[in-house]
Amino acid sequence: MSQSEVLLAVNNIEVIYNHVILVLKGVSLEVPEGGIVALLGGNGAGKTTTLKAISNLLRAERGEVTKGSISLAGKRIDRLDAASVVKRGLIQVMEGRHCFAHLTVEENLLTGAYTRADGRARVAEDLEKVYDYLPRLKIRRAATAGYTSGGEQQMTAIGRALMSRPKMILLDEPSLGLAPQLVEEIFAIVYRLNKGEKVGFLIAEQNTNIALRYADYGYVLENGRVVMDGAAADLRANEDVKEFYLGLSATGRKSYRDVKHYRRRKRWLA
Repeated sequence: MSQSEVLLAVNNIEVIYNHVILVLKGVSLEVPEGGIVALLGGNGAGKTTTLKAISNLLRAERGEVTKGSISLAGKRIDRLDAASVVKRGLIQVMEGRHCFAHLTVEENLLTGAYTRADGRARVAEDLEKVYDYLPRLKIRRAATAGYTSGGEQQMTAIGRALMSRPKMILLDEPSLGLAPQLVEEIFAIVYRLNKGEKVGFLIAEQNTNIALRYADYGYVLENGRVVMDGAAADLRANEDVKEFYLGLSATGRKSYRDVKHYRRRKRWLA
């Protein structure tokens, strides 16, 4: 991939919490212009920490990037504060949705335009665009966000991010706590936004199967390291990924107990 095609570049970063706990150990990844990249792995693999390192939200948790660099559209952002990162065009949708529960759906969406200075008319245009992509939110626009469903809150969080006119959205565990049908709907929305608005997405997700169906490329994290990466179609066909993350092997579906035995061998690290 040429440098001009790279939107987000994470180069060999290390993250330490409380000056002592090493969480990420030399993580590197790239997201191309207009691409969807999946960041995969189980609980504790380092997915959320990677996203927070990129969006510079670590400081609130006594974490810091101690090595490496992070660039957006060719310019370093790892030394900026979180607000400046948003102004550069990168925004994170946090795990668990985090809507403003006491505000209406529409008020939540409008908070996403807080950093903009291009006038009310442009903001109003973008609000209608969000409603075109997320028609359920238009129906629920006057509802108090805290009383909407989990799926509607996730859509609100994505719509709010879109209102900042981002180049890149970091999406943390969008499937968490949602029914399978809603998960499918959320990923379909992400796909349409990516194709229609050319917004890049880096999606941290435990649901490997659906993430690799919608992504172009994927990285597998384990214990703070990238242990595998490749085109999404290649990862879906990979026997190790099927066995360790999808619960499938060449002989069919395996039990969770059997799947957990991957920790004893990890063929890709041999």
